[in-house]
Amino acid sequence: MGDSRPELINAYTVWLLGIQPPIWRRIELAGSCSFWDLHVAIQDSMGWLDYHLHEFELYDPRRKQNVRVGLPDEDDGLETPLFPGWKVPVKRYFKRPGDRAGYLYDFGDGWTHDVQLTGIALPEPGVAYPRCTDGARACPPEDCGGVGGYEELVEVVADPRHPERRSIIAWLKGHAKNYHPYRPEYFDPRKVVFTDPGERLRRMVE
Repeated sequence: MGDSRPELINAYTVWLLGIQPPIWRRIELAGSCSFWDLHVAIQDSMGWLDYHLHEFELYDPRRKQNVRVGLPDEDDGLETPLFPGWKVPVKRYFKRPGDRAGYLYDFGDGWTHDVQLTGIALPEPGVAYPRCTDGARACPPEDCGGVGGYEELVEVVADPRHPERRSIIAWLKGHAKNYHPYRPEYFDPRKVVFTDPGERLRRMVE
């Protein structure tokens, strides 16, 4: 007989490091998912566009060393092992509340996140997963130059008399996502739309 128990749901809190007030999200998705699925859920909930490389960094007690999970790159030149995210289940490393991992997105801008497993529960009836249940503040625009560039952008946009404001607004409008008007304090978890990780992986491979 098959296992009739419902699949458990993992709740994660994701913090974008280096920015105050904090930018963070709370997301829930199946405990059986892969790190690729978790990556896509983080991208969608934060508001990133998945334009750049990413990786998770975790401590592997079996290997007694840090490991990386993400997109394999034969030329990265690092000694720390890197495993394909779609081949690694999250339950291998996220076993109990309090377990955490680093998540780096865009190695140029260097957006570093802290990802913590905050709960494990039964699915709620009628709820579609993944879902975003809470969070705060808008995600920085892609390619804005990391934490320093983001802080400068927020300062310029808030100052109607700043000499660079017109060019920054033109850049925001011309971006692939059209970030104008950029409201750094605004975030509504109800407006998060989650995309299909399998479809995104197929597009990447093709």
